[in-house]
Amino acid sequence: MKKLLAVLLVLGLVFPAVVLAQSSLKEFVVYTDKNAKDNHFIPSGWIGDYGDIKMEDQSAENPRSGTTSIKFTYSAKKSQNQGWAGVYWQSSANNWGNKKSGFDLSGMTKLTFWARGAKGGEVIQKVMIGGIKGTYPDSAAIEMGPIEFTNSWKQYTVNLAGKDLTYVNGGFGWTTTADLNPDGAIFYIDDIKFEADPSVKPESKKQEMMPFYVYSDRSSIKNHFIPSGWMGDYGDLKYEGSSKEDPYLGDSCIKITYSGKKMQGAGWAGMIWQNPANNWGNVDAGFDLSKATSLTFWAKGAKGEERIEEFKVGGIMGEFSDSDSAVIGPVILNKDWTKYTIDLKGKDMSYLIGGFCWATNVDNNPEGAVFYLDEIKYE
Repeated sequence: MKKLLAVLLVLGLVFPAVVLAQSSLKEFVVYTDKNAKDNHFIPSGWIGDYGDIKMEDQSAENPRSGTTSIKFTYSAKKSQNQGWAGVYWQSSANNWGNKKSGFDLSGMTKLTFWARGAKGGEVIQKVMIGGIKGTYPDSAAIEMGPIEFTNSWKQYTVNLAGKDLTYVNGGFGWTTTADLNPDGAIFYIDDIKFEADPSVKPESKKQEMMPFYVYSDRSSIKNHFIPSGWMGDYGDLKYEGSSKEDPYLGDSCIKITYSGKKMQGAGWAGMIWQNPANNWGNVDAGFDLSKATSLTFWAKGAKGEERIEEFKVGGIMGEFSDSDSAVIGPVILNKDWTKYTIDLKGKDMSYLIGGFCWATNVDNNPEGAVFYLDEIKYE
């Protein structure tokens, strides 16, 4: 018996990282109250414009239950010049797949959480479970969103049925963008937990309905993809997703300034809208846009005669590649708003990470260029 106990003790020291969920376990808590004994995961993974985030994990301002909730304040000031920000709850602090400390949550079929905005109208681009890579990657990556909060507590559910939850390091996370919340946002989250609900059935990947927007207006919940893929001379670019300088439609448009200074020595620059941010094919998060026959957008130059070498859909390659691509260009912009169309008939749009892209170069814009985009959508 002593020998058996010694063996078990050694195994516990060698394999302490992965905690197995019991088959009889009905729920697994991420957060209920500050310092609750059954809390798991740590909100340590601050991403994007992390300087724009302030977290208070013991807010007593009208918690949904118990004595506290988590309060997030997002300033949208783009402190790290990313235009988006978020927080991941990790199985051990700052674990980006370098430590084996995830949980086996097999049997859990959904994650539920409660949330509210300080005013209502605050928009979260998505919530995530799993998706962290590294030496010890999560066994699944699940996303849901966008979500527009009301000023009252409301419960949200992420379907996990049929997902491989044998190793979960990223227990919960959220991201949002400055475009969706140009004036910032304050919101509250409470009672985050995994649940084993046998009535929840697996969801099939859905075909998105048309129109499917890349950009409608600065804070529109209809927006998809994030303009995170800055390429070439990325230091030459300035992006403003809430410009009020004569938008084509609505109250805002996108303004892009290209200096042509060749700050990275490439002689060209471009930008791609991705899902999620900075996804170069390493995250399984493509949209099924099979119903789309075209992508249309409106564009104009500040002066006219600005030359964009290409406007593009898809084309990202990697472990999870876009299913196809389509391009128009070069395009000489007019000073007035003009509609452009990328024909998608005959293209395989069943899986898209790269929703929209443009590229230009200094040879054709030696003094740089300022141009505007609006109403970018699949139809």
